[in-house]
Amino acid sequence: MVETGQSPAAEAFERIQCQWCQSMNEKTAVACRACGAPLDIRNLVSDSGWREAPRIRDMTEIQFSSSTCQVEGEIVPVAEINLGAGDSVFFEHHVMLWKDEGVRLTVLQLSGGLKRAFAGMPFVISVATGPGRIAFSRDATGELIVLPLHPGMELDVREHAFLLSSHQISYSFVRIKGLANILFGGQGMYMDRFVTAGSPGVVILHGYGNVFERRLAAGESILLEPGAFLYKDSSVTMNVEIQKLGTGFFGGTAMSLARMTGPGRVGIQSMYVHHHTE
Repeated sequence: MVETGQSPAAEAFERIQCQWCQSMNEKTAVACRACGAPLDIRNLVSDSGWREAPRIRDMTEIQFSSSTCQVEGEIVPVAEINLGAGDSVFFEHHVMLWKDEGVRLTVLQLSGGLKRAFAGMPFVISVATGPGRIAFSRDATGELIVLPLHPGMELDVREHAFLLSSHQISYSFVRIKGLANILFGGQGMYMDRFVTAGSPGVVILHGYGNVFERRLAAGESILLEPGAFLYKDSSVTMNVEIQKLGTGFFGGTAMSLARMTGPGRVGIQSMYVHHHTE
């Protein structure tokens, strides 16, 4: 064993904490091993509290379980996964770009198939199992957002936003009671829900345009244009609020907004794309 001459406390102090996902990294790292965020650039936060999602540098490598993910390109980014033996990821089947011949593809067994079809959500979720390489991309410009999930976390994501998820995370959909069909472009009664149990995992999302995140305190609310919503912690409640914009001749003019109430994170995208299933 080589002696470092430093106490364990001193060595731990020299590790770097990622500002985006709070994971710890060795002091020589230039990008977070868990989410790919640059470690040599401070978070950019607006006066109102929104912070920019980290723009992952081209060819940055991210680690999860016994696998790695390399993010390639910047305009239409690609997530290239090197799956370890026994590791798997699941995804909407049309986002696969290419794969090694040895990567096995199966279908994730889902409950509530008829409800999913009526909700306009993907009816088929595919599973890729290693060893081997496979790549994914959305057919649109934007950003890839890597969200490590620690045990016991729950994340709600708008439909058609998740690119892939590691196998340690359970996947379902959730209905937000009381929401009218105005949300999410017309059918927003459902969202994807990702839940971790005893093991950590990772979810990679695609956001159109640029992505921003804000952490709400308990009881703190913010009103979003529904198309801007990208993801939220399950602890954040969501309700529709109708705001009238005029009286008299314009009395019927109103705006439908999504009220998000903390505690927890809320993520938004700067561009909304209307999917054909909506």
